[in-house]
Amino acid sequence: MENGVIELSTLCVYFAVLFFVAFLSYKKQQSGADFILGNRTSNFWLTALSAQASDMGSWLFLGYPALIFGGGVLAAWAAIGLIIGMFFNWHFIAPRLRSMTEQYGSLTLNAFFESRFDDRSGSLRLISGLMSVLFFTAYISSGLITMGVLFESLFGLNYHFGVAIGLILVVAYVFMGGYRTVAWIDLFQGFFLLGVIICIPVYLLQRMGGIHLILEHLEARNIATSLLPDLQGVTLWKICMTAAGWGLGYFGQPHILTKFMGIRHTSEMWKAKYLGISWLIVTLTGATFAGLIGIVLFQEGLADPQQVILSIVQQTLSPVFIGLTMCAILAATTNVMAAHILIVASNLSEDFYKQLFRKNATSRELLWISRISVVLVATLGLIIAYFKPSTIYQIVLYAWSGLGASFGPLVLLSLYAKNINKYGAFAGIFVGGITTAVWPYLDQMYQWEVAPIIPGFLFGLIAIQGVSILIRKRLKTAVEL
Repeated sequence: MENGVIELSTLCVYFAVLFFVAFLSYKKQQSGADFILGNRTSNFWLTALSAQASDMGSWLFLGYPALIFGGGVLAAWAAIGLIIGMFFNWHFIAPRLRSMTEQYGSLTLNAFFESRFDDRSGSLRLISGLMSVLFFTAYISSGLITMGVLFESLFGLNYHFGVAIGLILVVAYVFMGGYRTVAWIDLFQGFFLLGVIICIPVYLLQRMGGIHLILEHLEARNIATSLLPDLQGVTLWKICMTAAGWGLGYFGQPHILTKFMGIRHTSEMWKAKYLGISWLIVTLTGATFAGLIGIVLFQEGLADPQQVILSIVQQTLSPVFIGLTMCAILAATTNVMAAHILIVASNLSEDFYKQLFRKNATSRELLWISRISVVLVATLGLIIAYFKPSTIYQIVLYAWSGLGASFGPLVLLSLYAKNINKYGAFAGIFVGGITTAVWPYLDQMYQWEVAPIIPGFLFGLIAIQGVSILIRKRLKTAVEL
């Protein structure tokens, strides 16, 4: 009972700090631009850690360690794919996107597409918004599922009650502060997550006698002990699918891309790049070792592998550190949920309400529409999470792949290609998103074992280029006639 009080007290103190930050930011929100993009005033520290912390949510503490727990070192190709993909994202996408969105005066990715391709019909913004809402709602539900599992596991509370608590906590501080609050909280939580995810494996490796003991256990159980256990075609195929299946997704994640758009000066982007990548490498390394330690500690397996880190700290660490770990998982989860809710709220206010109903809406009006949208989106995620449809890993992979395939090809081509038109852009978003949405069912039926984002991304690129070429030829023929 005393241990539970300590853990709960640690959690309460932690969230008191978050709400204090939100309260300080509340009065600074004067317009929709402040709420959505912080008026492009973030420094490189805020941009780097906000982008990375809002990326690594419950997946860092629950989904990814479970993947390592089940697949050993070979499963770390998911982390390698993410690191490579994010480096390319920082290097090739971030600077150009920041410059071009300021040039067009775009506050959202969807608004940028509309301006970039001179779409005055609103159809491009509409399809972009629909895809965002579809896949981000799945993302938000994964965070709420994490909340429910966490409160159920640590405090014995009802799963649905835990989901409701998580919803209230996240909505409250996003509603109050918007982009700037989320960014500052991401900065604080980025350092916090880094400390926790490193302290757990470092401390336990010393107690257990070092890395060689882990490798011995893996070999004894015939679990992969290296990134390249053999050169068989099946193994190489699995490596490619794992790395590409995660790495490609970075090019189309609006909640990360908007962090690039909010930096104060493009010249500071290189600092943010190296800071962000360093953070990503260290945290994923810590999570990898945490999953491997779980293999040693729980040789009989776990009923729910997603709780491997929770089980480790409950079995080996003090109540205070259990409370800190719980805060870290909540921090990782709320980071991503807040970023996702903010993006969808931006879509609903800027891309639907303003464009379809109130083109002359005032900044103050859009600010309140954004806040109301926060509540609506979170409630929709709550409904999905209530039924707990799948594992956190599967839901995150589904949403990650859907967003990556919907927007990734168009982001790349909109920044680097000149002959793309709005018809190709519309086709690319639609084809990429729909392909990724239905691919898991086809893959399960035919056992192709191909990550959904790969065909989605490829077909999206083909659709953009193909439809753009076709429309240009038609227009040229019409002019000649």
